[in-house]
Amino acid sequence: MIIGVIGGGAAGFFAAIRAKEVHPHAQVILFEKTEKPLAKVKISGGGRCNVTNAAPHIRQLVQAYPRGSKFLKKAFRFFDNHHTIQWYENRGIPLKTEKDLRVFPQSNSSMDIVNCLRSEVDRLGVELRLNSGVRQISLVSNQWLLQFSPDKSPVSLDSIIVATGGAPRAHGLDWIHRLGHPIVPPVPSLFSFNIIENNITSLPGLSVPNAIVRIEGTSLQHSGPLLITHWGMSGPAILVLSAFGARQLHDMNYRFSLQVNWTGIQNHQLIRESLLTTIQSNAPKYLYQFRPFKIPDRLWRYLLAKASLPVTKRWNELGKKGLNKLIDTLSHDIYPVEGKTTFKEEFVTCGGIDLSNVNPNTMASRILPNLYFAGEILDIDGITGGFNFQAAWTTGYIAGACKQ
Repeated sequence: MIIGVIGGGAAGFFAAIRAKEVHPHAQVILFEKTEKPLAKVKISGGGRCNVTNAAPHIRQLVQAYPRGSKFLKKAFRFFDNHHTIQWYENRGIPLKTEKDLRVFPQSNSSMDIVNCLRSEVDRLGVELRLNSGVRQISLVSNQWLLQFSPDKSPVSLDSIIVATGGAPRAHGLDWIHRLGHPIVPPVPSLFSFNIIENNITSLPGLSVPNAIVRIEGTSLQHSGPLLITHWGMSGPAILVLSAFGARQLHDMNYRFSLQVNWTGIQNHQLIRESLLTTIQSNAPKYLYQFRPFKIPDRLWRYLLAKASLPVTKRWNELGKKGLNKLIDTLSHDIYPVEGKTTFKEEFVTCGGIDLSNVNPNTMASRILPNLYFAGEILDIDGITGGFNFQAAWTTGYIAGACKQ
């Protein structure tokens, strides 16, 4: 038996390793179109590689997937995040869990993960073929035929696992669509917001630990750390918002109004009460001398200016009108978003193979025989925190068993 895996990324390597473990007498060939396999693993997490997330239960894990959560809930029964941690540690890669439950190699080096996967492929005897970009795939007499550039001979396979990653545009998946597999059109996910010609961008690098962000006119809302950048806003709060709103924001052409609540408190009455307490406790102080809600100094001065409140005004001089202005600016600060910025090498898309045509217990196509899918080519995507890699490990592991 000959098993072919297309795509030398996280899901492809995991699928090839699993295929050789389950079918030790089969010839397993891993095809990678470039000469640098696992490139995304290498640069992920700033070179640290956020391997997975240590969410304690599957029900918490699946909440991190805007698309594919129901599909993965079934798949995680076979291989979840705790299996991932055990898999790497059993192969001599100690991992650590940070406060936010992200899991990294103890070495803080993604090369530990890259070298581990490469070593497993070598140890098991998986054949890795680089510079082997597949141009066409077809089913001929129950055999899968892969065709490459003219100078490479076609390859006939008994089973094939497609793990080519996400495609920025739908035409990148035409070769799968031609086989009769419906494709959900891909659009970007996990991106930051561009806020053009706005004074907020004069505060790059400034972060707020817990802001509430909302897209006006929609139900999209999230809270968490927010980062101000040279081009607009980023950080986990924005990235998660972009992931859950990927299709909606695409339909809006990435032009909308972003509402920011800098206090991290939903209830406006609680914000008012907190500021009234601040006035009582800091009555003779100037506004710049006490910053409520732990707002950073530069941002606090910016927000006071936006509310037309002099920094040398005293807290006991704020008055009802000034208090209302401050509450409105702190809790209902509006910014016009005009476009997005994606993370080039770590680009994530939603869309891909329609999950209704894939068996979550085997990753097998429901349309064609001996065809499997793994990784981001599926219409699955997660938020930041190790979730996209976990989906790759899980789907690769299951697909590698080659069970119909």
